[in-house]
Amino acid sequence: MTIATTGPHGGDVEAVARSLGVDPAAILDLSASLNPVAPDPRPVVGRHLDALLRYPDDRRATAALAEVMAVDPARLVLTNGGAEAIALVAQRHPTGWAAERDFSLYRRHLRTVDPDGPRWMSDPNNPTGALAPRTVRAAVRDEAFYPLATGTWTRGDAEAIALGSLTKLFACPGLRLGFVLAPDDRTAAEIADLRPRWSVSGPAAAALPDLLATADLPGWTTSIAALRTELHDLLAAHGLHAEPGTANYLWIPCACGLRAHLLRHRILVRDGTSFGSPDAVRIAVPPPTGLERLAEALDHLEDPP
Repeated sequence: MTIATTGPHGGDVEAVARSLGVDPAAILDLSASLNPVAPDPRPVVGRHLDALLRYPDDRRATAALAEVMAVDPARLVLTNGGAEAIALVAQRHPTGWAAERDFSLYRRHLRTVDPDGPRWMSDPNNPTGALAPRTVRAAVRDEAFYPLATGTWTRGDAEAIALGSLTKLFACPGLRLGFVLAPDDRTAAEIADLRPRWSVSGPAAAALPDLLATADLPGWTTSIAALRTELHDLLAAHGLHAEPGTANYLWIPCACGLRAHLLRHRILVRDGTSFGSPDAVRIAVPPPTGLERLAEALDHLEDPP
């Protein structure tokens, strides 16, 4: 069997399915770390398809998000996913740095990587899932997984720019919804001015208030923690030792051959190449049915890495 290659950030189910000659629905995607206990977003989004017929207006969606986050809406900028949030902030702050083992998209968008410049960081760390101590500060904090790790929307560092990914939170990456929470309204306005016109699609903007009504951050965090423990124990039982983490994924530093093995069972995980660790694997916490399927695949792992 030809082992499919993927892009550096996971979520390449379509490409993998084509290379394997299977339906994308046949693949369990644990390469993209989405909320494993989110309600199905399709009925909610489906109620707003008429928004396809109008140019988007994201003001109501921005106000709804500001209300649940308990922040001034003037400090919020909705974006076309977390990736656009990163790109926009990097346009405004083109010089900075990030630790070697951190999300590579920061360094890709920074014009100049300078260790004396402002720090960018993910919290919890991507890929290890470790929360940053309160004493650790950064100018730009990517909190894409923070709500699922802590049950709260943001750490609330007053001086930092925070980035969020609503499509990870609601498990609908194809909808593309993210945000920037700026420390003040002037910074937010400058970032908003960098967006392409109508950056957030009509259906996404229209559906967001209803999606927010389904959110249960504390409940999701508790459920994910339980599933994460099951995943950790399952991996350990097969000789795979993941680092302890708080996010909806686990990092296995030494997992050579695991990705290829799981692909034979139509399970996709993310290798650590973009984090500088090609023998490592980041695996998303699956829902209960996914854990059962993963357990079956691991039972056939003849030589644990």
